[in-house]
Amino acid sequence: MAFDDCPPLPSARDRILEAVRRTTLWARRSRTAFPADGRALFGIVQGGDDRGLRERSAAEITAMGFDGHAIGGVSVGESPALSRAIVAMTAGLLPDDRPRYLMGMGTPWDLVEMIALGCDLFDCVLPTRNARNGTLFTARGRLQIKRREFAADPRPVDESCGCPVCRRHSRAYLRHLFMAGEILSMRLNTLHNLHQYAELMRQARAAIEARRYREFLEDHRSRAAGQAAEGGDPAGGRDLPEPHGARPPRSRSIAGGESE
Repeated sequence: MAFDDCPPLPSARDRILEAVRRTTLWARRSRTAFPADGRALFGIVQGGDDRGLRERSAAEITAMGFDGHAIGGVSVGESPALSRAIVAMTAGLLPDDRPRYLMGMGTPWDLVEMIALGCDLFDCVLPTRNARNGTLFTARGRLQIKRREFAADPRPVDESCGCPVCRRHSRAYLRHLFMAGEILSMRLNTLHNLHQYAELMRQARAAIEARRYREFLEDHRSRAAGQAAEGGDPAGGRDLPEPHGARPPRSRSIAGGESE
């Protein structure tokens, strides 16, 4: 990855403009310095939630001939709806013949939506960080293993999951490890969450190859709506910093409307 400058949201337009200028400068330097040894180099598009700056950054970065392009400056304090709006607009500015890498996202439900917007690659701390804190992802949403109701539960975390953890261990055992502060708890929880993410990507890839991704997407949306109706949190674990301070005026927000 080329270096970039990633300001939080909300930020003043001048700060976002500074980040765009610096990111382009560093991208040029990275492109020059990176050895042609077969490895891929990605440029990163910034621009915050300003449409004009996103368009400028995408034009400058894609003109440099990178092997792939990343969408940066997302999941840095904004709402999920604004994240989707930024990704949708930015992905459409990137070439179809290079991989599109969405940085810093997200929950399983996020990924299914972002794939539909044209993203190919992802990275996020959620599966591992949440695992360390006792939050496990399942096909039905997230599960807090420390809850008392799992103290004598003989079932696996997710009965539809084929990971080694779900094949061998019960919720009760995993809760015991977590409550006892055993390092094995972090390891097993992490293994399960990573398997969940990898399996989701395998299913998404298969749906794309079978030309039925729309069906796959609608199925996930239906399950997410059902989980929300039951009082659950299918997209739980979205790890966003809290916004700080009031937002100065700016123009052409991707979300539309005037900012206060």
